[in-house]
Amino acid sequence: MRIVYHLGAHCTDDERLLRCLLKNRGTLAAQGIVVPGPTRYRNLMRDTAIALNGQAASVDTQALVLEQIMEEGRAERLILSWENFLALAPWVVDGALYPAAGDRTRAFTQIFPQIGAEFHLAIRNPAGFLPAVYAKQKKMKGGKASTEDFLKGVDLFGMRWSQVVEDIRAANPDVPLTVWCDEDTPLIWPEVLQAVAGQAPGTVLEDEDELLTQLMPAEGTKRMQAYIDSHPVTSVEMRRRIVSAFLDKFALKEKISTEIEMPGWTEATVETLTLHYEQDVARIAATPGVRFIAP
Repeated sequence: MRIVYHLGAHCTDDERLLRCLLKNRGTLAAQGIVVPGPTRYRNLMRDTAIALNGQAASVDTQALVLEQIMEEGRAERLILSWENFLALAPWVVDGALYPAAGDRTRAFTQIFPQIGAEFHLAIRNPAGFLPAVYAKQKKMKGGKASTEDFLKGVDLFGMRWSQVVEDIRAANPDVPLTVWCDEDTPLIWPEVLQAVAGQAPGTVLEDEDELLTQLMPAEGTKRMQAYIDSHPVTSVEMRRRIVSAFLDKFALKEKISTEIEMPGWTEATVETLTLHYEQDVARIAATPGVRFIAP
């Protein structure tokens, strides 16, 4: 068995991936892929990791935790998804971006030290990610009320996802890590689902195109499906070209454009953060031990 950890990040897919896999639990279960409901494991995993305090769980503890997570007797893949695996929302930015990512991922894998693991992570341009996380924190009780508090001690232009990736890899050198950009999701969504779930080729998942139906009006998705029906998709590249063409023509502007509002930021701030992000993505894609899903 392998345990698959979908690590988020915060403010990326808003649990769309988990909803899709839960909707297809029956299809996936027939292939030995188990997708438990999140209430079965999120608090349990957190509390167990705290109790272990970095130590490896005993065989008895592992069995007890698995028994609470799974109804099934066995599984080839067990998929756990939680944006708080890397940090609770108030500590996403705490002097750096996910500074505890390495320690936390190591702590969770120590719950099942004898079972192989995989990590999967969506990243997002800090120019959009930081305002989104800040807005999320402000809605929380005790959230940081000012941008000064939120970014206290942070080198804004030195913040890198590649450091998060490096920390996760250093703490878990034997655990494969798959990374993709949230901005690319409309073009690569089937590949993301395949990477996380590991379903057999040709498996049809219900609501696999839910994201596209949210980005285009009904007329656009209807015409795209009609085109696909008359022009069978024979490769990943072909599908991406088709999706890209229909998004160019039909995408709802308010769904694909992001209004960035952060006190004190200028257009130059956004441009610089975006440039650094693009350079950082290239660095991550070239990192040994990382599988990067690119459009």
